[in-house]
Amino acid sequence: MFDDRSPIYQQIAERIKNDILSGELAEDAQVMSTNQYAAFYRINPATAAKGFHQLIEEGVLYKRRGIGMFVSQGAAKALRGQRRQRFFEEVVDAMIAEARIIGISLDEVVQRIQDQKGKE
Repeated sequence: MFDDRSPIYQQIAERIKNDILSGELAEDAQVMSTNQYAAFYRINPATAAKGFHQLIEEGVLYKRRGIGMFVSQGAAKALRGQRRQRFFEEVVDAMIAEARIIGISLDEVVQRIQDQKGKE
């Protein structure tokens, strides 16, 4: 369910983002209300609301007064772009830096990736 690595409201936001990226939540799809989310996961409604508010501020969700919250148009594309950027910064750039430190050439790294591609 939830872990101790980050605040619950951030984990809620990440879970909803993952549902959008996986296609489980489509653009303009209605998401559970904060109270439904809180009841389902047995958490404080204020915690759920904080996670939803973060998503609204990021433009991932939008609110229709009196109806509920929905996935924003273009949310999946924007999230995918953010994740790609984060992947390159946190994984690829870190891998290249470590390879340089331990004397692995970029050609060797590329070859290893290509070898893995052949195993698909």
